[in-house]
Amino acid sequence: MRTPTKADLDAHERLKAELRIRGTSLAQISRDLGVSDSALTLVGKRMCRSQRIEKALALAVGASPEDLFPDFQEEGAIMA
Repeated sequence: MRTPTKADLDAHERLKAELRIRGTSLAQISRDLGVSDSALTLVGKRMCRSQRIEKALALAVGASPEDLFPDFQEEGAIMA
């Protein structure tokens, strides 16, 4: 698992704000996906990778996973 940078943490806060603006939250998405809240937090902070979670978060904010997670193609710890 990688350590998040300040930029990662800032991006995570912007993601949470955008979700609130759109009437949802990390908690709601985690329930919809059937995963823990912490799984979404780990992905949101770029500490772990999960294409399924990245796609769900991107869809929720109207972006592509590649735009929301510019390091989408980089290797890292991957969750199922």
